[in-house]
Amino acid sequence: MLGQGTTPAGTQTEQQASAWVRGIFGRIAPRYDLLNHLLSMNIDRYWRARTVSRVAHILERSGAQVLDACCGTGDLTIALKSRGPSANVFGCDFSHPMLVAARRKRSAALIEADALQLPIADSSFDLVTTAFGFRNLTNYHSGLLELGRILKTGGTLAILEFSAPPNPLLAAAYGFYSRAILPAIGGMISGSKDAYTYLPESVRNFPDADGLADQMRDAGFVNVRFERMTAGIVALHLGEALHLGEALHLGEALHLGDRS
Repeated sequence: MLGQGTTPAGTQTEQQASAWVRGIFGRIAPRYDLLNHLLSMNIDRYWRARTVSRVAHILERSGAQVLDACCGTGDLTIALKSRGPSANVFGCDFSHPMLVAARRKRSAALIEADALQLPIADSSFDLVTTAFGFRNLTNYHSGLLELGRILKTGGTLAILEFSAPPNPLLAAAYGFYSRAILPAIGGMISGSKDAYTYLPESVRNFPDADGLADQMRDAGFVNVRFERMTAGIVALHLGEALHLGEALHLGEALHLGDRS
């Protein structure tokens, strides 16, 4: 059965949902960048630049290990590598056509793999990022656990995602745009109207900024915080990995403190 994750219409299991999402992104890969820039009026470039600036202190470490999960066509991967030329930056996605598009840009090293089952050892990375891909996972909690698993203790997870604008009037206007305008334009240019009907629907079904922060804490991340961009249409979440041993130790310390 489907867990708390993306639920495309007609899918009954996480495996079916994953296959559906992989197929959609494979079909829209050739026009994906064009539509991203067009439909966001190029503001997506600013969102990625802001994300890179927030993790620049990690990227600028010599030999820092960085993974951009659900990297798509590699725009954030490239931006990360440009800011951290001495860092080891990798991009990862489960859509082969997306990675083909990323490879044409000569981005960082690329890995074809599902973010829910990464062929990567525990505690490998100082920084894991994901931009506009996390909400397409079929199980958000499992995704957070997996991304936390590959982070070193104290390593940073950065999730850039669409969010619900807190202003009701803006939320209504944004809802109209995503339901009526985005599918029409996206479908016409990409040739896949179902993809650009699904994508805004996946945003509406995704947790709001506070909800995602709570899920990160539930998955063991600490120092979780977020900032909204463009009146709350997008939110950047940051958190540090706290692995099981440290979490148990902290829990014991808190328990002892309660008894004292």
